[in-house]
Amino acid sequence: MPGCFKKTLFALASLVSFASFILIVVAMGTPKWMTGKILCKTGADLVNATDPELVKFMGEIYYGLFRGGKIRQCGLGGRRSKFTIFPHMVKKLNTGLHVMIIMFLCVAISFSLVSFAFCILNAIKVPYRAIKGPAGICLWNFLAGGFTVLAVTSFMAAVKLHHLTERIANFRENVFQFIILEEQFEDCFWLCVASATAHAVNLLLVAISGINFPKMKTKTEEANVTAEDIMY
Repeated sequence: MPGCFKKTLFALASLVSFASFILIVVAMGTPKWMTGKILCKTGADLVNATDPELVKFMGEIYYGLFRGGKIRQCGLGGRRSKFTIFPHMVKKLNTGLHVMIIMFLCVAISFSLVSFAFCILNAIKVPYRAIKGPAGICLWNFLAGGFTVLAVTSFMAAVKLHHLTERIANFRENVFQFIILEEQFEDCFWLCVASATAHAVNLLLVAISGINFPKMKTKTEEANVTAEDIMY
């Protein structure tokens, strides 16, 4: 049976792994990875809008991995619309990269659950095989955190290098052209960053569990009784 100190560390690591799983699931299901301000360039050019008048042509956009929405303003008031990435819009985006992001997160979810199970196992008993022990926990946390980092990096590449926001804003816009004035990563994106950080914390906890702290031993001196002592 593991000691009380190691039980506490592995129990805490299991909670961290489960929290990482929840963070990724919430992030994937929420359409708020990115928000931005969009300008209806076509409408502004038609009326030669100056700086004070450009407000009438500024809208908003938000999106996640599966759906999103936007408010388009082209001089006639704001019009709200919602959209889904699959199955139609993904054809206009970098399909391979977008699907890879989702796959990376799904793999990270799987390894988070495996890490959770292994942490529970180590909190209950000392596993017979090394792969089920701290070495296995380190492996699964490293893989889960690594795939999460890959997903986050890929999404950043899609936004910055492949102009993801602009492509989504101009999807099925045959008359008006929109340009991106401002874009910002939102809470769901940072939830994935927090998930990767949680796995790094787990690696630290496992490292601490392997430290053998010195134990305080009280030495009892036994009295050596000899024949001469008895004579006296």
